[in-house]
Amino acid sequence: MERRHALEELKLRLTNKNLIKHSLAVEAIMKALAEHFKEDADKWGLAGLLHDIDYDKTANDPAEHSILGAEILEGLGIDEEIVYAVKSHNDYHGIPRNRRIDKALYSADPVSGLITAAALILPSKKLSEVTVEFIMKRINEKGFARGANRSQIKACEDFGLSLEEFISISLSAMQSISDDLGL
Repeated sequence: MERRHALEELKLRLTNKNLIKHSLAVEAIMKALAEHFKEDADKWGLAGLLHDIDYDKTANDPAEHSILGAEILEGLGIDEEIVYAVKSHNDYHGIPRNRRIDKALYSADPVSGLITAAALILPSKKLSEVTVEFIMKRINEKGFARGANRSQIKACEDFGLSLEEFISISLSAMQSISDDLGL
């Protein structure tokens, strides 16, 4: 599926503008990670873009989140690797993350929230002013970006990156689309 069509499908199913921005951020991170590892950036980008396609229907039901998303993606004819990565990104199901794309999506999802929170606490609220050092200083603060699961973020080591490398790649990716994110 082409990215343009995937974005249309996402917007048909998600009404929350911030969730769409989150999906764009995770897409950018996944593409950057794919480029870093010399993987298929289009495939990885689609996994990031579509990972929460079911969220309007499953926000209050973790038992359904990502399972319904995988079903939607199968119905759209999305590549099986993307479907599996989406299905396995929700810890609730205990689905093993076997491939690098699965592991990357698992960590990319919460790191986008951490980076967004870092921008929003700055007076300018701009990603351009966020640094890796700033995020590394804040990452262990329990009160900062509470919804960004630190163990998921730190699982970046499972796919071959140090935490600092992962934050750097992710921040740069989000900065490259800062206008789309409104940050």
